[in-house]
Amino acid sequence: MAQVTITINSREYAVACEDGQEVHIIQLSRMLDEKAKMLTHGGQQVNENMLLAMVGLLLADEVEELRKGAPVQNVGAASEEDLHRIDVELAKTINNLSGSLKSVAKKIESL
Repeated sequence: MAQVTITINSREYAVACEDGQEVHIIQLSRMLDEKAKMLTHGGQQVNENMLLAMVGLLLADEVEELRKGAPVQNVGAASEEDLHRIDVELAKTINNLSGSLKSVAKKIESL
């Protein structure tokens, strides 16, 4: 099991991940950090637990919008196989984000 240090909202967290997933976890953490910075712009103080919940909601909303945007009834150029592959990739991304969020939450709770 590998470990990587990520930074979200100017705080560092050590996160365990599967070997070979380090770069992916860092990329995901950058996405989380961007959302956190967006929510705390202007030096606004936000409780870390609330910030975690708000970032999660923003990402969940984006995923929902992506799923709504997929042309399920009229596949057009995308085959059902392509749509299934995209759905599986989204599910994996959500699962990875969920694991990362849980890990960050545990770190925050231990502080």
